[in-house]
Amino acid sequence: MSAILDAEDVFALGYAAAVAAVRDALAAGLDPDHDAPRSVLGLASGQGLLMPSEAGGWFGVKVATVAPGNAARGLPRINATYLLHDSGTLAPAAILDGVALTTLRTPAVSVGACLDRLHVLADLSPGGLRLVVFGVGPQGEGHARTIRAHVPLADVTAVTRRGGATPVWADRHLAAEDAAVTGCVGKADVIVTATSARRPVVDGRLVRDSALVLAVGSHEPSVRELDGVLMGRATVIVESRGVALREAGDVILAVQEGRFDPTSLVTMADLLGAGGTALPGDRPTVVKTSGMAWEDLVVAVAAYRQWRAA
Repeated sequence: MSAILDAEDVFALGYAAAVAAVRDALAAGLDPDHDAPRSVLGLASGQGLLMPSEAGGWFGVKVATVAPGNAARGLPRINATYLLHDSGTLAPAAILDGVALTTLRTPAVSVGACLDRLHVLADLSPGGLRLVVFGVGPQGEGHARTIRAHVPLADVTAVTRRGGATPVWADRHLAAEDAAVTGCVGKADVIVTATSARRPVVDGRLVRDSALVLAVGSHEPSVRELDGVLMGRATVIVESRGVALREAGDVILAVQEGRFDPTSLVTMADLLGAGGTALPGDRPTVVKTSGMAWEDLVVAVAAYRQWRAA
């Protein structure tokens, strides 16, 4: 019988171990460009997504649904289940809560891609880093907590369209139109965009040359959170060149505007594989992720192994 890991079991892996799972897989030679593309199916009430991947002796597939109308029903917009199999026998090993897995692996990928740069920034700011997070949903919180699991944070500002109560993981919560947001962005060491916005939420002119920007909210070619000004100034890290040029509107639209050269994209495999690429420190670093199946697989395996050990 397959093991069943609920959300608590998945989250028990922890933020740091999830980051390590991502980095270890890439260091061992996993090539995201060889990952199977996800299938997106149009459904009567939204979308269905199938995300299969095989690596390291395991095969897994995430089955996810996106139902935009669920918000009005008081139901989750996204639901997901993950099925994990042994590659040798193809026997099912575990069924995992796919929403918890996605919530854990997404910031693990962002932070895993730039962990060395994050440590450099922390060394330059012994009092802790200044973080600005656009979005207070699970990914906004997950990124804040994953970053905090690796480096000290001196100040955390959450930003949403309307502002509101300050979440427990932040020091303040500002509305996007608040004049104070400009100052926070201009001083930020790290900026996270984890929103459902379809247009840029960050003014690229304000971002410091030393800043690190993690963009995770968009995965459609016509949708962006970052403007062409920032993309043109930055070193841009992606999971896969093919995926970025097919799905990442932040990249695609900047290329179409003539502000960004797609040949300059740096992949996570470039950074974390053998003979890793060094990043320049005189311009912003952008990590733009769209979400890939291999990420779910390596974090699911790590969570399953920890569950078995416990």
